[in-house]
Amino acid sequence: MISESERIGIIYPELSYQLMGILFKVHNKLGPNYQEKYYQRAIEAELRKQNVVYQREKMIKLKYESEDIGKYFLDFVINDKIILEVKTDEFFRRKYLQQVLDYLSATNIKLSIVANFRKDRLFYKRIVNPKVIIA
Repeated sequence: MISESERIGIIYPELSYQLMGILFKVHNKLGPNYQEKYYQRAIEAELRKQNVVYQREKMIKLKYESEDIGKYFLDFVINDKIILEVKTDEFFRRKYLQQVLDYLSATNIKLSIVANFRKDRLFYKRIVNPKVIIA
């Protein structure tokens, strides 16, 4: 039998819901007025508290054929499955979506969540890697 989350195509439903719970908790406790680094620290504290496997500021190399041509630093990689990018901007800018699409392409990770903490309510987008086949 197919679960509801599989039927509607949610990638990593349990991990995604747990991560969203963490993001909402941090936003509810801190509100919308801090710098990005403080939200990142609070998220990291909550990830540790909930025993979620993560890497912070993970460096990934960008390659052209066999040559290293650059590198990216990802805010968080959750359980080697989800890229989490944290923002604190008045607006949710198109460049953030492009940034995350670039990260997804460079890593072959299936899912990213971009969370913007600047408003009175948490604003987020789930972005699926268009180059990875979802099974």
